[in-house]
Amino acid sequence: MLPDAALPAPIVIAPRSNSPLLLSVPHSGRDCPPALARQVHGGARALAALADPYVDRLVAPLIEAGHGAVVARTPRAALDPNRAPDERVAALHPGTPPAPPGSKAAHGLGIVIAKGAGKSLWKEPVPLPALEQRIADAWTPYHAALERMIDETVERQGAAILLDCHSMPPRKRGLPRLVLGDRHGSSAAPWVGAAAVAAIEAAGLEAGLNHPYAGGEIARRHGAPTRGVHVLQLEIDRSLYLGRALRVPGSGMGRITRLVTAIAARIEAALPSGERQAAE
Repeated sequence: MLPDAALPAPIVIAPRSNSPLLLSVPHSGRDCPPALARQVHGGARALAALADPYVDRLVAPLIEAGHGAVVARTPRAALDPNRAPDERVAALHPGTPPAPPGSKAAHGLGIVIAKGAGKSLWKEPVPLPALEQRIADAWTPYHAALERMIDETVERQGAAILLDCHSMPPRKRGLPRLVLGDRHGSSAAPWVGAAAVAAIEAAGLEAGLNHPYAGGEIARRHGAPTRGVHVLQLEIDRSLYLGRALRVPGSGMGRITRLVTAIAARIEAALPSGERQAAE
């Protein structure tokens, strides 16, 4: 087995405003240690191909405005904060039982992604001790930071809203170019998604809800509407903000950056006064 590499911990930006809205960017990490790149067919470029490119830049104005955020640095394919620790691809981690049929892990999309471009991504299996170390390096700090930030925000504001930001491959003509996920109402109250839809439609675009992306581990683990914690996953069609090759920012980058800011503002404005006043 090739020696494993320590994975970089996420960037944690503490809130600098009184806003209850926080940000999560789990799939844009592009800090790839050389030892990690050597374990992958195609190296760092193959890992980058499985990322959500430049979503961290789409939320940059919100961070500059004082919103708290947790932003992954580790490449998603090496360790995915939006998967549960037990979502493991059996063939990649010797000793792991088979994933449930039909699950994402059964199709190679576990906490470590097994395939890229239809081919095996890793030169050798990732044994369980190495996987546990990856989780300790990058997954546990990500969720611990979110939990701490959410709890502190609820204590100060009476509520917390987490916008979990992602991008998705270009969709077929006629399908919504943005998809919102609230795990069918279990991770956020209905007004959260409704506010986001209103902002998207005001920008002349269409939004889908919970199909094909209802929300992953971040929404499942942290969403708790009954205690004033609302987590909404946002998926953005990459062709809206990247160039034709989907590798670098394109002409739509400014428009979609402004849209993400508008979505955040509309959601924050929709927060019922009773939830915010609970902290007063």
